[in-house]
Amino acid sequence: MGSYKYCICFTRKFVWRAAAPPPDVRQTFVEYSEGAAQMGPDQLRRFLAEAQGQADATLADAERINEVLLHRRRRCHHFPAILSRPGISLDDFFHFLFSDDLNPPIGSQVHQDMSLPLSHYYIYTGHNSYLTGNQLSSDSSDIPIIKALQRGVRVIELDMWPNSTKDDVLIYHGRTLTSPVEMIKCLRSIKEFAFCASSYPVVITLEDHLTPDLQAKVAEMVTQTFGDMLYYPKSDSLEEFPSPESLKNRIIISTKPPKKYFESKTVEDKQDDLQQGSNDEAWETNTADLQALHVSHDKNSGPEYRRIITVHAGKPKGRTRDALKADTDKVRRLSLSEQQIERAAELYALDLVRFTQKNIVRVYPKGTRFNSSNYCPLPGWLHGAQMVALNMQGYGRSLWLMQGLFRANGGCGYVRKPDFLMNIGPQAAVSNPEASLPVKITLKVKIYMGDGWHKDFSRTHFDVYSPPDFYAKVEIAGVPADIKTKRTRTRQDDWMPVWGEEFSFPLTVPELALLRIEACEYNMSDMDDFGGQTCLPVWELKPGIRAVPLHDRKGNKYNSVRLLMRFQFV
Repeated sequence: MGSYKYCICFTRKFVWRAAAPPPDVRQTFVEYSEGAAQMGPDQLRRFLAEAQGQADATLADAERINEVLLHRRRRCHHFPAILSRPGISLDDFFHFLFSDDLNPPIGSQVHQDMSLPLSHYYIYTGHNSYLTGNQLSSDSSDIPIIKALQRGVRVIELDMWPNSTKDDVLIYHGRTLTSPVEMIKCLRSIKEFAFCASSYPVVITLEDHLTPDLQAKVAEMVTQTFGDMLYYPKSDSLEEFPSPESLKNRIIISTKPPKKYFESKTVEDKQDDLQQGSNDEAWETNTADLQALHVSHDKNSGPEYRRIITVHAGKPKGRTRDALKADTDKVRRLSLSEQQIERAAELYALDLVRFTQKNIVRVYPKGTRFNSSNYCPLPGWLHGAQMVALNMQGYGRSLWLMQGLFRANGGCGYVRKPDFLMNIGPQAAVSNPEASLPVKITLKVKIYMGDGWHKDFSRTHFDVYSPPDFYAKVEIAGVPADIKTKRTRTRQDDWMPVWGEEFSFPLTVPELALLRIEACEYNMSDMDDFGGQTCLPVWELKPGIRAVPLHDRKGNKYNSVRLLMRFQFV
């Protein structure tokens, strides 16, 4: 592990130790190789089927893995192909288990039914997608939009404002010091990157602060930029949302229909909205807005703008409970702040679940999160909200949970909601997400060891005087009854810590459970150092011994840092 200076005059030397297979790995190899020094393809196939839960594993799958491992052995040890033995050794087997490319913890393919209406899915949603930093003074740019789309985000939010000469449309956070970016630039970037990570539809939610003339200009920009990629229905409103499958490689628009904003909304309504806190941000309205409302009160922006809107949106004008009374004739999107969804979940959870079975609820951060921090997305998901919008630049636990949920279903940005949120019983009864439930299944998690930090971090990154002292935390995030956190012992002075510890997590609602894993370096005199994290949907975990790659604070996967873990469902 090299030498470390200690007390100026002294040097501490630490011996380098290569990663070795844990006892469980050795025992498994002996069992499936039947005591031989090599494991053949048929024995490997049996291991995949029996120990790894891959019942559909074929001999061809095992032969492909075998060939990859043999190629690695030849490359590493410079053996001629003719001298390489056909089977895999214990070292090869260990390398296979510890490779997240060959042995990942979850699948990478879309496997859920994508033919149901949009309201049946959680959708990867961003808030103020154009902001590079805080909500008050950061720059507006198309770069955060591009990054979000590259991560698989499917809902992009744009706040539309007129420029100073009232002849063009800018995107920025109104009533703040955020700098603007041209709307056309954002639209062109969306077109270029919309389907780089997922072929399923991108939804653009528009916060509209425009005059009818500029609304018409937006309609022209949108239709000319997206062309055939743009989907909008033939009728003015929908009785049921289309499915993600039917909208593959399409872009749809969601905003308030213009008549509702300019003709139905009086000055008094607007002032009431401010008092009730129903606007996305506390600074959304001022005198200039009210004057604009008077000027445009009798105008209509024409069919061009209204017809491009697929998902009609609105906010509660009065009581939230009244807004949740579903209109059976047409579907819509309702926007609620994080405080409103919290209150709705507490007071009328069943109404909220019932509404989200056909309609869409979007949840957005409260206006006082000036630093672009985030709220916990789980209460919204638990009550059926499809578009739980987070600040993609607000790194931390909340965003890690969101990244974890949307690693499900091949990372396509759409995850089907659990059946219990969509089922309708006798007399239109729906499931109560707050109900106490018995344990459905127990997840056992064993953390064997970790490796890769010495490749991705400098020698003195964690500690100037010695190798790092690593420990791992394992947490279940989900319904309140399932929440639990465990941690391993701290392994001192070791770049490749071996823990070999197992934890059990009884789960009442595994369909909404997320397994959050974090590696930390113990620091006696200060806060512990961050050593990587990941979050995985429990219902997608592959059983058996798996390589779990860790990510940095932003969610970018490290090149080498990973944990060797085992997952068992009892």
